[in-house]
Amino acid sequence: MTVTFDQFAANLTYTDIPQDVLAILRRSFTDTMGVAAVGSTTSMSGLARKAALAVFGTGTAGSSRMLMDGRSVSPAGAAMAGAFLVDSIDAHDGVTPCQGHAGSAVFPALIAMAQSRGKPMSGAEFATYLAVAYEVCYRAGETQHATCEDYHTSGAWTSVGIATSGARMLNCDPEAIRHAAGIGEYHGPRSQMMRCIDFPTNVRDGVGWGAPSGVTAAYLASEGFTGAPALTCEGAGSETFWQDLGQGWRITDYTHYKAYPCCRWSHAAIDSVSYLIAEHGLTHDMIKSVEIRTFHYATRLAGQEPANLDEFTYAIAFPVAAMIVRGQVGVAELTPEALRDPDILRISRATKLIDDDHFTEISRHKRWAQVTLVLKGGRRIEDIPRTPRGDADLPLSDAEISSKFHLLADPVLGSSRANEIEQLSGQFDKLSATDLQRLFTLCTDAT
Repeated sequence: MTVTFDQFAANLTYTDIPQDVLAILRRSFTDTMGVAAVGSTTSMSGLARKAALAVFGTGTAGSSRMLMDGRSVSPAGAAMAGAFLVDSIDAHDGVTPCQGHAGSAVFPALIAMAQSRGKPMSGAEFATYLAVAYEVCYRAGETQHATCEDYHTSGAWTSVGIATSGARMLNCDPEAIRHAAGIGEYHGPRSQMMRCIDFPTNVRDGVGWGAPSGVTAAYLASEGFTGAPALTCEGAGSETFWQDLGQGWRITDYTHYKAYPCCRWSHAAIDSVSYLIAEHGLTHDMIKSVEIRTFHYATRLAGQEPANLDEFTYAIAFPVAAMIVRGQVGVAELTPEALRDPDILRISRATKLIDDDHFTEISRHKRWAQVTLVLKGGRRIEDIPRTPRGDADLPLSDAEISSKFHLLADPVLGSSRANEIEQLSGQFDKLSATDLQRLFTLCTDAT
């Protein structure tokens, strides 16, 4: 029997959530907070937090501390600031069929609402809200991509999942949850993803406005404001994506993790050059040029000479060149000094992106690329076609996730605070209300 999304949201209990889903939520909690830590150092996140303080003062909904900041604003303000903060470093979890990201919006929004609720919340309760938000986000995102011609950012469909889960947190009945989802969908940002890829700026993946839109929708619905139906949840053409709700879980099928802090469309090529360099004992000074066959959207990343972090985020050529020259694409490669590295720039300028029709056709649930290195003597070394590590069928190990977390978090938070966040987030659903509050405090204290 098909369960409607509002019934699913209203009635899901912690014991209904499969263990593999809980394992992913734990991993995403840890991974997202590592990204948030380094995100707190970016100018983009600083501007978002300054704006939140200016326009999102606390009110009768209560106050919430902004992630990695410590200062209090309204729940919507904390959701906005936190989502921009996480999104400022493109290293958070994602969902390939939706061509976007849920965690960068869901965690800031639900942590903000949990703080302002005014009564204790156990880890099991918070896990239930997260499960609702992620699952509704993914299915709404799938529906939107199948029924809309334009490619909208993640903010468009994360606003629906956050509104649905937020309404559940506010004790709304199924009908009010329907209205929350509809309000979130209607007012969520239908922002054009390819515009930000063609012209990279701070607007990024739209979650900075999707998160507060979802939070605001939940509070509106709890007061009786109407907005149903959400077409991505119950409109024409949506049926296929909801028929197994409550039985199958998109969270386990689709969630992926990033090995590198840049757009996932570049990751297959980065993995490929890493393999070729090691396999053939190459050094960057031996390489004349690079050819990357990939799907159409990825060719628009380009990025031979990124001038700032936004342009680096939506690039292929430069991150690939960084891997060739430095053997890594990490925090050090996000700095202004790295963007001026003459060896990286030489390789990046000599990188050609080839729009491949076959890869465009098959890059639906996967992101394909094939790399050829051209050596200075004329020899061509071609790799096999690859998809990025981190997908469900090519998962990053627990050790890799932990290493990534500490690489991002330790320099900002210190090893002691980072260790405690990792320990608590890795079992957050089993925490008492007191310990969950401790985790929230660690995630919202100033860096």
